Amino acid sequence: MKRCTVFSDYCCQIFGYRAQLNGSVFLFRSVSNMLSSGSTDMRPFPDYSPKRPTIKDAELVHGISTTIKLRRFEPLRRILKHYESKFRSDHLIWVLMNIKSDYKLVLDLFDWACLRRDPTLEARCIVVHIAAASNDLKTAHGLIRDFWAKPKLDVSLSCTHFSDRLIYTYKDWGSEPHVFDVFFQVLVELGMLNEARKLFDKLLSYGLVISVDSCNFFLSRLASSSDGIEMAIKFFNEYLEVGVHWNTSSYNIIIHSLCRLEKIKEAHQLLLLMELKGCLPDVVSYSTLISRYCHDGELQHVLKLIVEMNSKGLKPNSYTYNSIILLLCKTGKLSEAEMILREMLVLGVLPDNVVYTTLIDGFCKSRNVPAAWRLFDEMRVRKVIPDFITYTAIIHGFCQTGKMMDADKLFHKMVSEGLEPDEVTYTSLIDGYCKAGQMKEAFSLHNQMVSMGLRPNVVTYTALADGLCKRGEVDIANELLHEVCRKGLQLNVCTYNTIVNGLCKMGDIGQAEELMKQMEVAGPHPDTITYTTLMDAYCKTGQMAKAHKVLREMLDKGLQPTVVTFNVLMNGFCMSGMLEDGEKLLKWMLDKGIAPNATTYNSLMKQYCIRNNMRATTEMLKGMSASGVMPDNNTYNILIKGHCKQRNMKEAWFLHKEMAGKGFILTASSYIALINGFLKRKKFVEARELFEEMRRQGLVANREIYNIFADMNYEEGNMDSTLELCDEVIENCLGGESKYEDT
Repeated sequence: MKRCTVFSDYCCQIFGYRAQLNGSVFLFRSVSNMLSSGSTDMRPFPDYSPKRPTIKDAELVHGISTTIKLRRFEPLRRILKHYESKFRSDHLIWVLMNIKSDYKLVLDLFDWACLRRDPTLEARCIVVHIAAASNDLKTAHGLIRDFWAKPKLDVSLSCTHFSDRLIYTYKDWGSEPHVFDVFFQVLVELGMLNEARKLFDKLLSYGLVISVDSCNFFLSRLASSSDGIEMAIKFFNEYLEVGVHWNTSSYNIIIHSLCRLEKIKEAHQLLLLMELKGCLPDVVSYSTLISRYCHDGELQHVLKLIVEMNSKGLKPNSYTYNSIILLLCKTGKLSEAEMILREMLVLGVLPDNVVYTTLIDGFCKSRNVPAAWRLFDEMRVRKVIPDFITYTAIIHGFCQTGKMMDADKLFHKMVSEGLEPDEVTYTSLIDGYCKAGQMKEAFSLHNQMVSMGLRPNVVTYTALADGLCKRGEVDIANELLHEVCRKGLQLNVCTYNTIVNGLCKMGDIGQAEELMKQMEVAGPHPDTITYTTLMDAYCKTGQMAKAHKVLREMLDKGLQPTVVTFNVLMNGFCMSGMLEDGEKLLKWMLDKGIAPNATTYNSLMKQYCIRNNMRATTEMLKGMSASGVMPDNNTYNILIKGHCKQRNMKEAWFLHKEMAGKGFILTASSYIALINGFLKRKKFVEARELFEEMRRQGLVANREIYNIFADMNYEEGNMDSTLELCDEVIENCLGGESKYEDT
């Protein structure tokens, strides 16, 4: 996938200096004041002493000069046809001496001469000087650049010759210092950075300093490659001493360079130093630092810089906000991230595609697809055009939550709008179909992907193998992976983890352990996920002692357990009725600074609800909030079912409204719990409202619920609704196996 980080794209916009060819940009500074600081070796520019023409040459030059002046409105190819056979390169320079005050005539003659033979370097430099003196820097730039388009040019030698000729002809043909700025820029544009540096040094000896804008262009080109960043910083420090007065853009380039080198402290110090040097930091200066602090997860530093910006009257731009939103999304603080979006809109900062896509991706990764879809709709309303990355993020979200019809519909909409899906888009869909057990559709997409010229990667085949394993077809998955290996694709530990997981789900834990031993010998070595998968298998079969043994083996090999590892243990304790051990594990995690997530707390709360201990559930929820862990979709569903079981319908209804406000969706079992709770309380209006909401969500109720509302509609004389519900009962509850899942 051609993804580039949001940060890289932005830096191209704000730091990719493009020197503009107009006189106001090229500001040369005499080094007379530089000399007072120590340097006294300034050389004078040489006098120009051209070859003298013979009498015959002088007559020819006079004839050409007179002819083109008198007949200036006629084409030169016609009026100079008589002179063509006698015309030499020396004649061009002698004629230019006679017409140098007539700029248009100079260009016409030079063009005419170029059509006959390649002019000398000296003649080209003369015309470059005349163009610069006429304030036509664009033409000067083109004339210099054309010289470097010649094939088989010795770059280093040619650069020396060009700079020598340009200096030699400077004094008598223009004395316009901008010309050296233009030459410097051309060298930088062509990537001839060493030659540009040599030109800078040579000009210093003549008392000239390249303009700060051109130096910034040089800095940005140096800093654009990983090899040149250190050189850019060195250039910045050295040339401050010889007379370059760096401006805010210069400091921004170096701050960005230091941030790329992960030297955030030095970058921050430079921000403070630039003010002492008389350069005021701008939005770019602060945004660059904020972006790096966000990348490093330093939210407090970010907030301090925002306050500092506001105190100086600087308004954060969309890039600044996007960095903060990205940090909040990465840390799971999605509500706060959306609040930043709303703040942007209030302040009149229009969020762009990147801001919306960052938020959408964050919500999808937290499985809150309705919230992501709401933002996607908002983009269209605000005329912010989603790109293929935006579509892929939502498609991935639909796939992760099992909404394959929605994912497929959005995929086709994406294609119809002319956006091309990439490997990530296809792999997300394939993974979704595999998770849904729709292997025919998954392999069909794989074939379509190949026919489009896209290469399935190891992630694609891992998804297919995982889907086969989930259907118990581990042998077929193995065959597929062996075939992939024969084609030269290197499998990674994730692929092997899929097979280990498949074996564990089939109950063949012994075979899973055997595969892990083979991995130890031949590689890739088992990782934390491999061991966690095996632990999960033992925990789900109540073999907690063996799960502990696997954990010890994992620690002995130097592998660090993740929060998922501890969640597996927590789930094992809870499923085995060892609730006190689960509570001890949570306390140990908090004491050791291991941050639990919503899943950790959900396991305990689910057990409290099963034991009808809603007081302990409420205390656990408070502890969860105090630790900064936000409730997820599962949290709300557990709490709602628990309160319904205890007939706390007011609390259950409040939680339902709260989760809906956050974009979460009730499961079918939670809807049924709420509906039954309200029916028992004779709250028929609320029960019917929930039942209709459940149907709109595409969820299926159980047979008893359908019967209740079918009877209710029949008694009210609403035959259409009654028959409609009867059809749903037959389709969902009586047509073979019930489609209702108690999730």
